[in-house]
Amino acid sequence: MTVTTMGRATDPRLGRTARVDSWVRLLSSGVLASAMSLVTWWWIGGGGLSDLSGWATALVSTGRITGFLASVLLLAQVALMARIPVLERAFGQDRLTAIHRVIGFTSFSLMTAHIALITWGYAGGAVPQIPHTAWSFTTEYPGMLLAVAGTGCLVMVVGTSVRAARRRLRYESWHLLHLYAYLGAGLALPHQLWTGAEMTSSTSRTIFWWGAWIAAITAVLVYRVALPIVSNLRFRLRVTEVVRESRDLVSIHVAGRRLDRLNVRPGQFLSWRFGGRPGWTRANPFSLSSAPDGSSLRITVQAVGDGSSSLAALRPGTRVFVEGPFGRLTDRVRTRRKVALIGAGAGLAPLRALAEGLPYAPGDAVLIERYSDEPLFQDELLELSRTRGLQMLRSRGRRRSHDSWIGDGLVGARGHVDDGAADRDLLRECVPDIAERDVYLCGPAGWVDLVVADLDRLGVPRRHVHVESFGW
Repeated sequence: MTVTTMGRATDPRLGRTARVDSWVRLLSSGVLASAMSLVTWWWIGGGGLSDLSGWATALVSTGRITGFLASVLLLAQVALMARIPVLERAFGQDRLTAIHRVIGFTSFSLMTAHIALITWGYAGGAVPQIPHTAWSFTTEYPGMLLAVAGTGCLVMVVGTSVRAARRRLRYESWHLLHLYAYLGAGLALPHQLWTGAEMTSSTSRTIFWWGAWIAAITAVLVYRVALPIVSNLRFRLRVTEVVRESRDLVSIHVAGRRLDRLNVRPGQFLSWRFGGRPGWTRANPFSLSSAPDGSSLRITVQAVGDGSSSLAALRPGTRVFVEGPFGRLTDRVRTRRKVALIGAGAGLAPLRALAEGLPYAPGDAVLIERYSDEPLFQDELLELSRTRGLQMLRSRGRRRSHDSWIGDGLVGARGHVDDGAADRDLLRECVPDIAERDVYLCGPAGWVDLVVADLDRLGVPRRHVHVESFGW
């Protein structure tokens, strides 16, 4: 039996997984911090601080520590790219993406500093000697040619990850280029372990570095290669139906064998590849738009790129390959009895699945949809409203200002509500207990930021706001 106090659920099942995820986040952060502290301690023990007394030795010593720290962070990057399920569940895709960017740019900056400082230091601190020293490193030291090639791969990945560059690239092209990060990290391994004597100067250091690299590579091979292959051989997914939902949105129905064992939850997404078309090897992330029933899946896709635009032409029987499931926008993060689902455009897809799959009493769930052309899943949501008591609010029209996310008011059971109030005041009027709910939020990144800002002003704690944004 669930007892509630001031709108909060005291059912012990609510919040239990959130606490587990909190411990996983704390533990993983502690592991990374401990690894960085350990290599710093080894650097100090190896004379790192005492070497700072001379100009050339200081350059070499500083180059060593920046290289060690860059290596630890590079391994952390590889682990993040491996999409390890326990980390996916604990952090969620949006938070992992933010961490990935910070660690990636920090690692690259440290790696660049390492190259410059080591070369300058071995040149005796004399700038004119740097080109000759760099050439000697590249041609005479084992593994250095591979390291140069790996550095080139990482430069390309980082260069295309800058926001201005990403805007100019198709998602499919960016995703393909981003895979070179694996190659860059792999090519750096021989250089570090062959020429980095300090990395293998003791048994403990040898075990640490070799163990870290083996663990990172194993994670990639298991979670990005082996498990997807086994999963697709097991489930044998195929397209069963393609339904046009609106001018630029299409739903794709997929069926397969023993899908009850896929372990996918409402609100999650998978990376999808559809056979028999150009570029089918490049994956696109799409959320489920209905709760999985054990025998079929459905996604609803907006035509925003070459990969998604071509899906409307899929034929029944087309073979489907997936990776996942991924994402934390599920009942796993729920800690309160009442929920609010807020979505825009294709962001309504996972919320539609949550509205069907989440347990809630009549009136305990409200869905707010922002749309441009026509409402999505209108008949299905009306059925959920009738059978489960889902409250619905819809918004359409031009945004009132650059910092507005609602548009021309909200339409719900009370009719059209728009008294010229600010978005947050309108939200508070229509959902007066918003601060007592878990809020699930999905939509374009800029739009999501506006909603989160208003939720902050309305007193909704960040730990109760669960976000998944799109727009890469």
